[in-house]
Amino acid sequence: MGAAERDMGMVIGTVEDVNYSGISVCLKRTALNQLRDHPDHVVAMCGSVGGQVKIRARGFWLIGSIRETMAGATETMRVLVDLLGEAHAAGEDGLVDFRRGVTQFPSPGDPVLPMDSDDLAGIFSGQSHAAIDVGTVYPTTTVRASLDVDPFLARHFALLGSTGSGKSTAAALILHRIMDHAPHGHIVVVDPHGEYAGAFGERGMVFNVDNLALPYWLMNYEEHCEVFVTSEGAEREQTRAILAKCLGAARAKSLLAETYKDLTVDTPIPYLMAELLGALNAEMGRLENSSEVGRHLRLKVRIEEILRDKRYGFMFNRSLVADTMKDFLQRLLRLENDGRPISILDLSGVPSDIISVVVALVSRIVMDHAIWARSEAPRPILLVCEEAHRYVPAERISSGSAARRSLERIAKEGRKYGVSLGLISQRPSDLAEGALSQCGTIIAMRLNNEPDQTCVRNAMPEGGRGFLEAIPALSKGEAILSGEGVALPVRIRLDMPDIGQRPSSADPSFSRLWSAPAADA
Repeated sequence: MGAAERDMGMVIGTVEDVNYSGISVCLKRTALNQLRDHPDHVVAMCGSVGGQVKIRARGFWLIGSIRETMAGATETMRVLVDLLGEAHAAGEDGLVDFRRGVTQFPSPGDPVLPMDSDDLAGIFSGQSHAAIDVGTVYPTTTVRASLDVDPFLARHFALLGSTGSGKSTAAALILHRIMDHAPHGHIVVVDPHGEYAGAFGERGMVFNVDNLALPYWLMNYEEHCEVFVTSEGAEREQTRAILAKCLGAARAKSLLAETYKDLTVDTPIPYLMAELLGALNAEMGRLENSSEVGRHLRLKVRIEEILRDKRYGFMFNRSLVADTMKDFLQRLLRLENDGRPISILDLSGVPSDIISVVVALVSRIVMDHAIWARSEAPRPILLVCEEAHRYVPAERISSGSAARRSLERIAKEGRKYGVSLGLISQRPSDLAEGALSQCGTIIAMRLNNEPDQTCVRNAMPEGGRGFLEAIPALSKGEAILSGEGVALPVRIRLDMPDIGQRPSSADPSFSRLWSAPAADA
């Protein structure tokens, strides 16, 4: 028997209607008025949207979350309750042995009681030994909220919130707690703004344009097209055909070509850019119609421009022609992490026109490695994408990018091969619906935009929808947790990481920085 039932000795309402989508409950206003001043804040909130209640079933308790409240008769209030799961009572210690799903529905007339802090503490403390603490359950200050690492990662997750809601700090906190629990992991973070470089110190390996050394020959045909082909419409298709022919000829001249029986334009073997340009020149020399020369010439000029531009040197460098795939995979995926289980891909210095290709290549490498290595020595990999809406955009924004195809493949198939995907975005409405729907755990922070709120509402599991009205009013550092990785949907206050473990995403102080002249003229 929990504290609320023991201390107050009251039933706050009864079950009215029951169906598979939830139940309707009639609450007594007199009982709710007495609860509002209760010292246990969980009890005090049990009549509000997002509040928790429990219903006695045969031998256990049914746990529910209030989704909607409606006016009833003079002394009553009707509420709709989503049933979340079942638990057993443990005397003075609240509820234990919580499990998702409902095996026995209540009957009309069954009594409804308030949940209390002891009940919540018992539910969260009953999670597996692989659970990590990330904050405190709102509105308490003592009940710890935790994420179960295995389902949290295996079923993918999405961290969503407007700018300034604490999204990047929350991501850093969760990754630190995961590494505390599993120090020999393999984590890759795609960081387009260079925020996370200082958040992990000696635990992370930072890759940027100075040391990334991403071999161009690892790109497949589609990725080559995104980099080199700039034309549109019918002209683009004709240019793609030219590139396919020349790329195939360049790969065929590789010293490793004879080891492949079925060499294609996608075969990842080193080739010289000079061979690609040579094949292109040879094609131009065979042209009979001079009007087609312009198409070949534009492709050649684009390739030569990229080779001359030092900003692309991290990828298109002559020194990268050697077969270094083994070393590259080992460094990027932290296969021998040496106490550094996380790779930070700082893409802030990468030219904007090829960032999407870099993300496509990295995500495809992660997935391909997992597929080929699973029968030898399976090592799960977590790929985290900050600003995910840039790489997995909604259909109305873009549907044909290589990055979107690679990341959607991980979202749909990654679980089978041990690849976990974490999507971090401030614009969930701009995210591809197919990718977001595959995320088993949703962490929703403050969202002010109505389309973004609607998107989260559609993606959030049924039991968490009672909290949706609170999303615009969440304070910085607060979040709604719902889905596979958490025992039950809950609003929490996230812990604040130490200063040295926070990303560099704080707002600048205009008043302070503009109050004195610049130090460097």
